[in-house]
Amino acid sequence: MALRISAAVERWPVAGQFIISRGAKTYVDVLVVAVSDGTHVGLGEGTAIYYNGETAESCLAEVEAVLPQLEPLGANAARDAVQLLLPPGAARNALDCALWDVSAKAAEVPLWRFAGLTAAPAPLVTAFTISLGEPAVMEANAAKATAKGYSVLKLKLTGEGDFARVAAVRAGAPEARLIVDANESWAHLDIAAEAALLATLGVEMIEQPVPAGQDSMLAGISCALPVIADESCHSAADVARLAPYYDGINIKLDKAGGLTEALKLAEAAEAAGMKIMVGCMLSTSLGIAPAYLAAQGANWVDLDGPALLAEDRPDGFVFASGMVSE
Repeated sequence: MALRISAAVERWPVAGQFIISRGAKTYVDVLVVAVSDGTHVGLGEGTAIYYNGETAESCLAEVEAVLPQLEPLGANAARDAVQLLLPPGAARNALDCALWDVSAKAAEVPLWRFAGLTAAPAPLVTAFTISLGEPAVMEANAAKATAKGYSVLKLKLTGEGDFARVAAVRAGAPEARLIVDANESWAHLDIAAEAALLATLGVEMIEQPVPAGQDSMLAGISCALPVIADESCHSAADVARLAPYYDGINIKLDKAGGLTEALKLAEAAEAAGMKIMVGCMLSTSLGIAPAYLAAQGANWVDLDGPALLAEDRPDGFVFASGMVSE
């Protein structure tokens, strides 16, 4: 049966500000795609990969441009076609996930089963992001997060004064597990020395220390902590290139272009012996629903996007005691 596909941009306010080395956000614009087969409606959400030049509006235009090729198809065929019609990114993510959703509903099985998981998804320990700020501010925010029950904190760093920031967070959250996201900002640093210092504070992982495309800067570095590729890793085809330099990858559906590619990425990483983190952009619970499936069994889970918003969709994921659950 032919499909009817619609798409729209929605704006969701952030709780306070979300600050990283590239700037601050007070809201996030998400692309929502709805796919109808005449009986069932599937939904998907994507958040533009802004550092790749995407905007919510450009993603909307991408979706609208391929509707003539997709709407005459069935949902499963359309999901195959969209892998070829669109590159990895938020537009393909929203479409791909909506197509998975409508197919599972038509098959009258839960999405996890339709996607090939062997068991229903279980609640997960998720990291909570501590935005970039002055050490005292990050310390206070870390204390607030642990008071809410979060046991894993992800710190946004900038390549300047990072040890002081991490030390302050450690003081504010002495029992928390800490992971850090350098957001490509450590190219000018002695990465091995920086990692050794952070290891003394109990940090357990570093995300994307060098600029994407300059991954060979990590060649020959003996690092005290696992180093995870984020901005450098989009699709399964990237894994072989990154394996010599990184210990693992961060899978985000917006980067990968949907659940289809995310599952392939996880399979490729496991085959390469790499660790897996599953993360997200700022998003509502609709955006992390398929990522929640991909995150089952991951080494690190960072699906706090909805928890960083001023409000979420009705009947969204529950964030309690440091866990994310349906």
